[in-house]
Amino acid sequence: MANEELNPVDQQQDAEQTVNPTEEVVNENAEQAEEAVASEDAEAQADSVVDADKLAQDLEAATAEVANLKDQMLRIQAEAQNVRRRAEQDVEKAHKFGVEKFANEMLPIVDSLERAIEAFGDDESLKPMREGVEMTMNMFVSGLAKFEMKQVNPKGEMFDPALHQAMSMIPVPDTAANTVVDVMQKGYTLHGRLVRPAMVIVAKG
Repeated sequence: MANEELNPVDQQQDAEQTVNPTEEVVNENAEQAEEAVASEDAEAQADSVVDADKLAQDLEAATAEVANLKDQMLRIQAEAQNVRRRAEQDVEKAHKFGVEKFANEMLPIVDSLERAIEAFGDDESLKPMREGVEMTMNMFVSGLAKFEMKQVNPKGEMFDPALHQAMSMIPVPDTAANTVVDVMQKGYTLHGRLVRPAMVIVAKG
């Protein structure tokens, strides 16, 4: 019958059949959206890993560069200190030994004055002259001493090759071997450095 009415059960089935296609579309779209979100999350995580690796590499490179620059700075500071120390030492040496050449020129004068005093001997008539020469010689020696120029007069001491020059060796009774028994020419040091060795005669063993 064409105009026969549907019972309530048939109406509900027809309604369900009518709604089902729409639900399928919604479910499919939801699944696609979830897949898209998951894909974006995966890409974001991958990008984050790449960015983290790059940051780690950049940090390592920057740390190495800082260490290299620090090492260069320390080397430059050390070199500057060495240059300053050498300059100070050069100035100190120039101050200490700048008079060495002048002092060496004065030594022959002192030697001549000493020989003149020896030549006067014990002659009383020459005593005033001898005393005058002695005074002059002492002034020379005192002036040299102010610049740390000191005499080396080792008579009676043991021979020291670092300070003495042996001119001859002679047998001397009751004297230990290598004892300086006579000084032919006094030596001199300047600030402890030998300028001229003392010329000596040494006892033979």
